Amino acid sequence: MIRIVHYLNQFFGGVGGEEHANHQIEVREGAVGPGRALQAALGDAGTVLATIVGGDNYAGEHRDEALAAVRRALEGLRPDVVVAGPAFDAGRYGSACGAVCTLAGELGIPAVTAMHPDNPAVAVYRRVYTVPTAASAIGMADALPRLARLALKLGRGEELGPAALEGYLPRGVRRYVERPRPAYERATDMLLARLHGRPWVSEVGVQAYEAVPPAPPLESLRGAKIGLVTSGGLVPKGNPDRLPSGNVRDFFRYSIAGLDTLSVGEWECVHGGFLTNVVNTRNPAYVLPLPVMRAKERAGEVGSIYPYYFATVGNGTAVTNAKRFGQAIARELKEAGVRAVVLVAT
Repeated sequence: MIRIVHYLNQFFGGVGGEEHANHQIEVREGAVGPGRALQAALGDAGTVLATIVGGDNYAGEHRDEALAAVRRALEGLRPDVVVAGPAFDAGRYGSACGAVCTLAGELGIPAVTAMHPDNPAVAVYRRVYTVPTAASAIGMADALPRLARLALKLGRGEELGPAALEGYLPRGVRRYVERPRPAYERATDMLLARLHGRPWVSEVGVQAYEAVPPAPPLESLRGAKIGLVTSGGLVPKGNPDRLPSGNVRDFFRYSIAGLDTLSVGEWECVHGGFLTNVVNTRNPAYVLPLPVMRAKERAGEVGSIYPYYFATVGNGTAVTNAKRFGQAIARELKEAGVRAVVLVAT
């Protein structure tokens, strides 16, 4: 019987949503939430003996304290394997899962997590065994059996094979293996398959990340026209263009000509990835610092503010869509003579 400790965030741990994102680390006996489905997938081969629950914000903003609490729990429980998530495309949750798995490895405990390949934590915690998932929890039923299978193999001390065969994301680890045919024959077969449009798979998987060189700094902001862009989901009250709270496919522009400040009666935040209470009840400027920029404009520290700001939501948005947004926004700003942009991200 493989003994498993499961890590969940505050949402999947049943504590609550964003309003409980600062929930401190707690340990519960047995399986909780999706852990029950994980237990079902394990069958008689394994048991979820405890669940560690931690808030996404707490795990990120109080990392040392959170990991210290997780360490104490793992040292006391002494599981055979740690399972974290699935985190899907949630960046904070994915980061916490990666950190917990890394800590488990430092303690000599094998660990595995699951998340969407585009989750930023995949690149940060590349050496952690990670099962690929769908972007949202709609893929929970598909992810948990695969997560359970790898957890059992790791818990038994079995050596995992290549990522493509075992069903985890490549970790950048290369191992020597013996092939039945020489390299020139295999390479020729791949070349012919590619030329004839047949399926083929490279033996050297390379995940390329686009390198974006930073623009040269301005010598002075005095006299420069400044643009404002936010991925914080700030829109006019009522959300007239129906900007989604996540997984967006477009951006919108809104006039700020003649405005010195933003009022909660006229603006609202529709972002689904953080607690919007402060923005929507106290100060919309948290996601669009217009009052500060107007003060700099009046003081002559900047030349002027572009009369429109651009709004979108980064929560779960595909990289390809985000790239398209950026290109379109940059094109308009460049044509308008904007020299620099204040980009507010959440």
